This record gives sequence, structure tokens and C-alpha cells, in this order.
Amino acid sequence: MAYESLDKLQKILAEDIFSHTKDSKKAAGRALGTLVEIITFYFLKTWGLNNQISIERGLAEYGNSNITHNVEYSLHPILRCVSLTVSKQKGKPITASSIFKELKKQSIDFDVKDFKKTNNYLLHDNEKLNVRILRNACTIAISKESYLLCSIETEANDEFKIQVYEQHKKPYTVFECKRVGVEEGMTKGPQTIEKAKQGAYVARTASSLQKIWSEKGEMQGILYKSDDTYIIEPYASLMKKIIDSTEKDLLRKFILTVGIVSNHGNWVKKTEEGHLNFSEENFQKELVVLAQSYDWLLFLSDKGLSDFINELLLSPADEQKLLRTVFLSSYAEGKTKNQFTKVQMNVEADRILLDYFAKNITTVESWFNVISPSKKDLTALKQEIGFLKNKNWTNILYDSR
Repeated sequence: MAYESLDKLQKILAEDIFSHTKDSKKAAGRALGTLVEIITFYFLKTWGLNNQISIERGLAEYGNSNITHNVEYSLHPILRCVSLTVSKQKGKPITASSIFKELKKQSIDFDVKDFKKTNNYLLHDNEKLNVRILRNACTIAISKESYLLCSIETEANDEFKIQVYEQHKKPYTVFECKRVGVEEGMTKGPQTIEKAKQGAYVARTASSLQKIWSEKGEMQGILYKSDDTYIIEPYASLMKKIIDSTEKDLLRKFILTVGIVSNHGNWVKKTEEGHLNFSEENFQKELVVLAQSYDWLLFLSDKGLSDFINELLLSPADEQKLLRTVFLSSYAEGKTKNQFTKVQMNVEADRILLDYFAKNITTVESWFNVISPSKKDLTALKQEIGFLKNKNWTNILYDSR
């Protein structure tokens, strides 16, 4: 089934799934926003970034660490990583405490004395729903400079293989998702400018590489070094120099900022014939603001989000029907637990999503249009993230360790 627009799809969801809610259209809109976040999360995991991902971290402003902003996803340097096995025991959760005990029991050399444990569950059974729920990017402990996370690597008949890894608190890339629905009879959503300003502000204050404009309207980049000297060069060339570099002063507080927007009708002007023409001259002002603020701005196409919803949630194949069940139960009237979010995910649904994204990654990548930089494609973004991921961050972030 093809949908004329996301707003039409939102209306269908409101009528068929959210009719029991006080404001069914808003409830459907919030669900669409959650789906954009889920697509982004599994997209990043399929790019091989599982251990680097954190969810909803507070991102400190560059030069003003008293102010922080939560971002959907941040990618962090990995300082160390170990694997351990945990026996399956029905009804027994995998907690931060149980993982610490297993590290000690299995004599794994992983010093955690400076960390404070959390109360998070990596995996637990919800007896009321008779399901197992996984916590994505599960933080099990926090120290002054880093986070300790864990994830399930593989599952056998009687045990899990779990990875435990330490992320430095300073990310090297952040991802923010922005979606605003359009009310009937309006050209864009009422919160569009607020969303754009919020995203633009975070993008502009996150990194040591800052944007300034010349009188001729040319974008320049300025970056301060630790000795208070600075570099000013054209922004694009300075960013490339940083990403290609091994120099501590260039990298230690640099953050690549990536924005993801969705819903064409909200960000693109209609032509005189009433059609959406996705071209630069038809971008709404708010989209231009975001494009000039983030290092990368991606557009999750209406077709991409529509195909995801239709193929996996509304009309799934037999092997994927569990996703529809999990989705519907998470938004049903009187539901007690949402098991279909970027943080809390039904473990069987997680397996299906990972399999779908792995098998269809080329199609999934085609769902994203690159708004800016205008002359680059998704392959270039993947390459830049790969360069940053593989830096010697222990050497960059610490004088000695």
C-alpha cells in the first residue's frame, strides 16, 4: 500500500490504532517520531556502531559546560571492551549488579573501582506481558570521565555472550531527529520554527569547530587550540582537515553534528500545482536554518518511513508479524509497558529489526536524502564517522593512561 503523504498515513494511524486516545492525531504523530528514532538507531547499528552509541546523553556546550542538551544519539570513543558469558535463567534479569559479579567470577581483568553502578536491567522478563524486554545501549555504571555499557552480542541455547565496554563521555558525533506534523489546511507545523531553532542552537554550540560568516556570506570555521591560539579557514576544508588529522588539539573537543528530519510537507514548499518539489529552491526557511547549522543534514523520505511502517507494522510478512503485535500492544488502550522504543525493545522484535536492516541496508540507505553538505552523499558520511571511530582516542584524550 502506498500513501499519498505522511500526513495521510498519520490520519490512518490515528483512526485505526490511536482512536482510544484523547487526541488521536497527536498520539499518532508522537508514534511516527518514535519510529524515526528507531529507524535511525538500527541504521547506526547496522553501520557497525553498536558499542559507540549512547542514547539521550546530556551534551555539554563547548566552552560552557554548565549548559547541557539531551541528544537522541551520540557516538563515543571506546576506551576498552571485554566479553563474558551469562547463563540463561528464566525469570531472572540481567542487571548491572549481576554483570559486575560475572566479571569478577570469570576473572576478567576490567577495573571498575571508580564507577558507580546504575539500577538498569540489560534484559528482564515482563511476566504480565509474557515477553523479554531489552534495554538498548544499556548503561551499567558511570565514572567521572566515562560510561560503562553492555549489550548482547550473541545468544545460544543456554547462555548469552555479552559485551561490556567503556565509552568516554565526550562524543565525536551526535545525531538529532526532528519531526513536526502538519495540521490540515496549513503549510507547515506550528512548532517547526521552534524545532529548527532548538536543533540549530545545539548544532552550533556542540563542537570546538564553530561557524562564522564573512561579510560576503561565506561560511568560515574557527577552532581554538589549548594554548588559546586559533585557526580560521573555510569551514568545509577545516572540517576535512580535522577529520583526517591525528592532532590532539584539533580532535579532542571536535564533534561532528548530524541532523535528521522527516515529513516532506513540513519542510518543503508546494509548487503552484500543489505538489511537493524536493529541491533546494523550495526548502522552507526552517530547513535552510538546519542545513546551515548541522555539519550534515539528512532527510528521511516520506517513502522510506511509509515503506517501513507498511512492510513491518501494517502488512508484515509472516516472519515479521511479531513486530506488528509488539507495536500494537505498545499503544493499545490500557497498555502497561511500551516495548517498542529506541530504549526499551521487545527482544524478539530487536532480532527481527536487526535482521531486516542487515538484509536491506542498501534500501534503507536510499531512504535518506543528503540536504547538506550539498555535494556529498551518505557514503561520505559513513566514511567520516569511520575515520573518527578509528582514531586513537586514548592518546588524543589523555596525556597518559
